[in-house]
Amino acid sequence: MPYPISICMIAKNEEKYIEKCLAAIRSHATGAVKPEIVVVDTGSMDRTKEIATRYADQVLDFVWVNDFSAARNFAVSQASHDHILSLDCDEIITQLDLDRLSVLMEQHPEAVGRIAIDNHYFSNQTDTVYRDRLGRFFHRGFFHFDAPIHEQLVHKQTGPRYESYDAPILVDHVGYLGSIEALRPKVERNNTLLFRELEKDKANPYLYFQIGQSYNMIYDYENSYRYYKEALNYDINPEEEWVQMMIIAYANALLHTGRETDALQLEAVYDAFATTADFLCMMGRIYLANGQYVKAMMEFVKAIHCPVARESGTNSFIPTYNIGLINEMMGDVTTALMHYRNCGDFPMALDKIKELEG
Repeated sequence: MPYPISICMIAKNEEKYIEKCLAAIRSHATGAVKPEIVVVDTGSMDRTKEIATRYADQVLDFVWVNDFSAARNFAVSQASHDHILSLDCDEIITQLDLDRLSVLMEQHPEAVGRIAIDNHYFSNQTDTVYRDRLGRFFHRGFFHFDAPIHEQLVHKQTGPRYESYDAPILVDHVGYLGSIEALRPKVERNNTLLFRELEKDKANPYLYFQIGQSYNMIYDYENSYRYYKEALNYDINPEEEWVQMMIIAYANALLHTGRETDALQLEAVYDAFATTADFLCMMGRIYLANGQYVKAMMEFVKAIHCPVARESGTNSFIPTYNIGLINEMMGDVTTALMHYRNCGDFPMALDKIKELEG
């Protein structure tokens, strides 16, 4: 029988997402032992609390103190069970295997379960998904949240160093799908807290990365470039997921701000990052922007054959489309059309087929 768990969330003005989130929890939590749902509201002015009371076992109030960890730790402290799954209101569970989770809990009692998160956002004229894993499942006797924003789990004895495992939980994160106008208040709120932390710790590359991410969310590539570049001035580990994410976002910002020649400098770190189709595709884009068609073609071919792809399409229709584009630019329309047709329903490829056959 599965262990009892509590799912803890903090919320403020989340009426757009919270019902889908809570309904998904209830639909996946079947069986004799159902997870407890704890929702902590930090000052909603909309229908968030009203909606939450229909699904949650506890709906509590917490005065916002500009500290996400404080709010999350309060939610954890009010839970009825020791094993905690922390979710956001814009995260919708699509897979939850409580039986398998219980087995892993027994095998790794002092470890953190890393859940898979499919981050949805609009790119290349389509709903794009970037999958990452974050530590969200834990025993509250051993762990708590730390940092006012972009909070991380830390072990109460060993700090940020601890064992982790992949938990059988998958969620869709849909909060990035809003318009720039809708996302801007979130960016401003986050950066206010991030800049405050930066004043305390000016040599923290992760803070520069997160500020860059905030600007990237609203397509402010000049500012995202500035802060990614600052983060890269520090000693960082290329094996960490946030560093791999940042190097691709940095390259994208370079291309969007007319710095394609500067982007060629990433050849110096090629061996450290060329383990994902995402990076290979980005190098292909860099070579393409610099008119180096043969090199670009080679990178896109490598991407197609790379088994590791975090962003949807980076080892399938995206490099295939770019191979078609290179062939078209070189005057081989027949071969270009063949590759465009191999992109399935990718909108940019369909537009090219229409253009070339029209």
